[in-house]
Amino acid sequence: MRIYEGSPRQDFEEVLRSIGAVLDQRGMREVSLTEIPDGFIVQGLVLDQVGSTWGEGYGLQRKETLTFVDDDIARFMEEGLARREQPTPVGGFADAGPYEAALRVIGHFIDQQHPHDVFFFEQEGAYVLRLLMATQAGARHLLVEFTRDEIAQLVAQAPAARGAAGPPGASPGTAR
Repeated sequence: MRIYEGSPRQDFEEVLRSIGAVLDQRGMREVSLTEIPDGFIVQGLVLDQVGSTWGEGYGLQRKETLTFVDDDIARFMEEGLARREQPTPVGGFADAGPYEAALRVIGHFIDQQHPHDVFFFEQEGAYVLRLLMATQAGARHLLVEFTRDEIAQLVAQAPAARGAAGPPGASPGTAR
């Protein structure tokens, strides 16, 4: 991610968190994300509400493809920070949606790996990541799977782990 080099606050954790918030707002499901040189391509299923002549509504599911370039992502990050700083009417702060929370912990994991390229897909809350890694023998892909339960556990542990590397020996996900 070119625009994130040299800036400690702009990393995969924050970038994916911001993209996750956009996905939550759009009501996307079953998403895939591919990193491209100037941003990301995201595909997912969305539900279009359709009305009938009898006043009853129903939904049609369709696949939607979004391209987020570096400028979009920078704007999402700024909007997300501003949203999180605003108190809610009940005295708390805005809660993260399911994609915002899940993609944040996945982004944290990706930051620890230092990949050259990222691709992942999600199905029913489980994620499979393909990370292009530099090795002594050259570039190779690393596959990592996070089950729905692992994601839920990482999201639940995130507030306690903020500012720390996490418990010694912790290795979320299952490398393949």
